[in-house]
Amino acid sequence: MTTSKKTAKKTISSEGKSALLSLFGIGIYLVLRYGLAINDELYTLTFQSDLTSATANLYSGQFSYQLSRFDLPLITVLILGGLPLVYELTVKLLQGNLGADLLAALSIVTAVWLDEYLAGSLVVLMLSGGAVLESYAVRKASSVLEALAKRMPSIAHRKTGDKLADIDTEQVNIGDMLLILPHEICPVDGTVQEGSGTMDESYLTGEPYMMSKICGSQVLSGAINGESALLIRADKLAIDSRYAKIMEVMRSSEQHRPHLRRLGDQLGALYTPIAVILALLAWFYSGDEVRFLAVLVIATPCPLLIGIPVTIISSISLAAKREIIIKNPAILETIGTCRTAIFDKTGTLTYGRPSLTGLIPTANFTEAEVLTLVASLEHYSKHPLSHAILKAAEQASLTLLDVADIKEQPGTGLVGDVAGKRIQITSRKHFLTLPTAAETLLPELCGGLECIVLINDDYAATLQFRDEVRSDSSDFINHLQPNHLFDRVMLVSGDRESEVRYLAERVGIEHVYFSQSPEQKLQLVREETAKAKTVFLGDGINDAPALTAATIGIAFGKNSDITAESADAVIMTSSLSKVDELLHIGARMRSIALQSAVGGMALSVVGMIFAGFGYLTPVAGAIAQEIIDVLAVLNALRAAIPPKTLSDY
Repeated sequence: MTTSKKTAKKTISSEGKSALLSLFGIGIYLVLRYGLAINDELYTLTFQSDLTSATANLYSGQFSYQLSRFDLPLITVLILGGLPLVYELTVKLLQGNLGADLLAALSIVTAVWLDEYLAGSLVVLMLSGGAVLESYAVRKASSVLEALAKRMPSIAHRKTGDKLADIDTEQVNIGDMLLILPHEICPVDGTVQEGSGTMDESYLTGEPYMMSKICGSQVLSGAINGESALLIRADKLAIDSRYAKIMEVMRSSEQHRPHLRRLGDQLGALYTPIAVILALLAWFYSGDEVRFLAVLVIATPCPLLIGIPVTIISSISLAAKREIIIKNPAILETIGTCRTAIFDKTGTLTYGRPSLTGLIPTANFTEAEVLTLVASLEHYSKHPLSHAILKAAEQASLTLLDVADIKEQPGTGLVGDVAGKRIQITSRKHFLTLPTAAETLLPELCGGLECIVLINDDYAATLQFRDEVRSDSSDFINHLQPNHLFDRVMLVSGDRESEVRYLAERVGIEHVYFSQSPEQKLQLVREETAKAKTVFLGDGINDAPALTAATIGIAFGKNSDITAESADAVIMTSSLSKVDELLHIGARMRSIALQSAVGGMALSVVGMIFAGFGYLTPVAGAIAQEIIDVLAVLNALRAAIPPKTLSDY
């Protein structure tokens, strides 16, 4: 691991230096030639050769060459930046890798041969700049793991008798008593020994609810404690706890991240041999190496090296305006070819918050009466379910009543006096311990959460809650196959079977996987990605490995920095329509990029034919290539212009 990291840093540093050197050298050249009122100065170099060959008329005898001092910065760029690139691309050639960048290497050599140092330096800048962008995506592995590590506390509060001491989490031993303060992150897996309260485990499990914790409850490392301090017994070492296991899975998924073959590489693999063959044929049949040079000059793959990147940058700009952050530009070229869509449940197809889905009163009360009393009491509570109750009361246009003598204790629920009645909202587990437990209590809810309502100590109603399904989930899912050619849509969640199947039926997903750990999600995504290109849409730390393992990972919302780091794209607003916009932006980018690249290459091939027959000199070929480049770039800039619509459902 250490060796690979050092190698990656060295490569990235080399690419960055080449890009900076190119910018600096080109800038100095432009200032010297056009920005300063100074005279040029020529240096004469003399060579002696006794070559006697087909090219003797050019090279035998004495040959003098004049060098402008204005060209010195560019020559520095070509020596320090261009030579290493040419060497690397020559190695690629020996390995059988023919791409657009290989033709660019030939262009660098050709530019030096033709004394076109500025053109050669620009090619060096394009190649090294593109390499820097590519290396950024590779570096995401370390940034994700670094974000995971930073989130975990480095200090644990160990209690020994009446003494409390702060120790490193690595020093925690099994059986140690640890104090978890309010709003702290749990450092290790353990069991509650003292205290009661709630913990947010949604980062790890995907469950959108605050989980109640009392003596004997299990707690997970990485969970966020609620309002009350808890004393836990460490059941595992920090290195063996749940959060550490997710980090291990994250490392594994990063090592197996799918490689996206870029559009420029695919086209370059076809274009490069054609250009080289035409140049060699022109030289062979004419016996004039100048024609070889002319063909290569006009063959410089600027529609690939400039046209496609400009299209990508324009599309990234358009996506940013639509609140979509593109972290890996390569996905815009690939997203239209993905055929399997994999969704997490919480926070993606649902809002990640509970809603009141059922209120079943006994015969002595009406729904409106119970909801009015309960909402009046919950108005003063910070419990996560209170918002769902208040929202239901607001939708029913109910008027809240005055409340007195309110108390809220973890484990027993919320108690208070409302309109002269004693109201208690508690759990089924606590209610069944009371002597007044009703025999008519409804069967336990098969999915979601529930609360029991007592009025004057008598069972009055059952409240049922579920994670609220997004209003557009069904329409979005059902349009993926006909409109975007997805062959398979899957729902993969860490939630219980009843919850996951309930959502799948609501939105129309056939392939359902429930109670999935991050490791199981990762394995499932890998298996599906091996069959076809995949898009994974998720939210939360437990989705980070799967986001990385999929062909394209899309993080939904801004709930987790770690999720955002793992993903190739981040949807900043919680709306599935933005995901649809990303699909359309990708398809549109690929279409415009193909127009610019293929159109530019076609014109270049025509120019190469003219140059091969001697109708274009190298200088004329360079001018013709510049005109082609301008046309390709102008077309590429269209990608930044928003169309009339970016969604079709």
